[in-house]
Amino acid sequence: MKMSKAEATIKKAILLEHKGRAFYSSIAKNTNSPAVRDIFESMALEEEEHIRVLTEQLKSLTQAGSFKFMELKTISDEVSPKVLTSAIREEISGAGYEAAAISAAMNFEQQAVDYYQDRARATHDEEEARIFTWLADWEKTHVDLLTEIDKELQEKVWYDQSFWPIY
Repeated sequence: MKMSKAEATIKKAILLEHKGRAFYSSIAKNTNSPAVRDIFESMALEEEEHIRVLTEQLKSLTQAGSFKFMELKTISDEVSPKVLTSAIREEISGAGYEAAAISAAMNFEQQAVDYYQDRARATHDEEEARIFTWLADWEKTHVDLLTEIDKELQEKVWYDQSFWPIY
């Protein structure tokens, strides 16, 4: 039996979310920074919610042949970028493990945003578009948070090294 484009897309999305959850859990486990641990534990939990939603949609798609309407959780704002960036600035160096993990996570999240936005635009199914738009918006909050943290770390390195770019 041939898999539909929607099924293939959902399966790829579930795999993407599993990879994100594993990556974020690993960072949380291996960091010495409580602030970084909090961020990545929170992001891993959010990826679990995405897996749950996508798995339900895959089940509906394979059993009923269509996406089903779901109440979707509101996008989390539990992790305050202002509080965390301040804590992160004090706890880690811009050139350490955590900074590299944040940079890698930014790239990973942006790939997810792009993938979900592309699928939301490509589909003619309203529920599928709604779900992938929701996922893209949620992952975009991760990109924004990580970008803010990365910017804070960069400025810390510049300050610590007495280096300020010439504009």
